[in-house]
Amino acid sequence: MKKFIAGVVVGLIASCGAGFAASSFDHNGVFWNKLNCAAKTGYINGYGDAMQVSIGKLDSLSIAGDLFHWRGSDKIISQLARELSTDQLTPDQAVKKLDTLYANPKYSELDLGQALQLLTARTPDSAVTEDESKAPAVQAPPPVAAPATHIPVR
Repeated sequence: MKKFIAGVVVGLIASCGAGFAASSFDHNGVFWNKLNCAAKTGYINGYGDAMQVSIGKLDSLSIAGDLFHWRGSDKIISQLARELSTDQLTPDQAVKKLDTLYANPKYSELDLGQALQLLTARTPDSAVTEDESKAPAVQAPPPVAAPATHIPVR
């Protein structure tokens, strides 16, 4: 029994030591800026593939929602699918936008997944081109005040 306990303790110490010695993989702006162009495009393609798999898994969730008569499940699941989708951005557009985002040092700690979700949420619909989205909004003229009328009080 003592040999078993000693083996468990040695194994625990060895696994903790290996865990602390391993480098962490923070996928943030520092990581992004170290990648070359091909690696950035590959990362975006892999991320998009992973999101498509996740969206595919939502189909089984919608089936379960129908089976258990979960009200509003279609609305929630379709919104989640839209938020996970990266179809609005091509890999080249995403790389350019992430390069622009991470050029600002204050965003260097922002996780790549969060940054991509931010960029896809801010991407205009396909009906609006990029040039139109950058154009300043035309403001409506201020409302014209009605002329003051004087009504005598009796």
